[in-house]
Amino acid sequence: MVRVVARRHRADRARQVADLLRRQVVLGQFPHGRLPLEAALAREFHTSRNTVREALHLLREEGLVERSPGVGTTVAGEKYPHGLHRLLGLAETLHEHGEVTNQVRTMTLIEPPATVRHRLGLPAGEQVIYLERLRLLNGLPLSLDLTYLVRDVGEPLFDADLVHNDIFVLLERIASQPLGTAELTLEAVNADPHTAAALDAPRGAALLMVERLTHLADGRPVDLEFIRFRGDRLTMRGHLNREPEEKPWH
Repeated sequence: MVRVVARRHRADRARQVADLLRRQVVLGQFPHGRLPLEAALAREFHTSRNTVREALHLLREEGLVERSPGVGTTVAGEKYPHGLHRLLGLAETLHEHGEVTNQVRTMTLIEPPATVRHRLGLPAGEQVIYLERLRLLNGLPLSLDLTYLVRDVGEPLFDADLVHNDIFVLLERIASQPLGTAELTLEAVNADPHTAAALDAPRGAALLMVERLTHLADGRPVDLEFIRFRGDRLTMRGHLNREPEEKPWH
């Protein structure tokens, strides 16, 4: 066997250490929010203190930790977990972490773009409800949600309490049936000036962008959403199973 040893740059090793520390920070695994000293981390990860220092700098740039002379490295802010394995509204997902409230910025009846009409399976000329909400957790901006709803389930929302309720819960009441499945796309985007101002985030900051098309239990698509989450306040988690491929019978 030929053993190949590749020379690694310190920046590569620092990134590796930062990835491992990030999970511990997000899961709250450091007592009292205080990280171990650089020397202890260097021993744990079998690397140099300079590498550890660079890894901690990466986490500080992400807003996860703070570094102060005489104090050390401490957790700067909490990241909230958002599961990907169940179809839940934001308040349902984060109920253990505080109160989710919604600021309705826009709600109106519009003629949708062709791509929206196609995704919702609507005929030409059919109008939809367009809803834009700023969503806050314990008073801090968490996401900006742009939502297109089919008219028969969306129009009753004009008289609903949108400040304290998830759309999903309200839709199920209106439709008299549960939601079923959703098609989900997740990607990273940079905050445009409008979104940055709404989320109180730096212009160009990294955001988690979720596009979600939600169906009722009977399969009908009713809710198309474009959600921009503050990446420094939320982390996506899920459980995946590897199913064996079906092999054709001969």
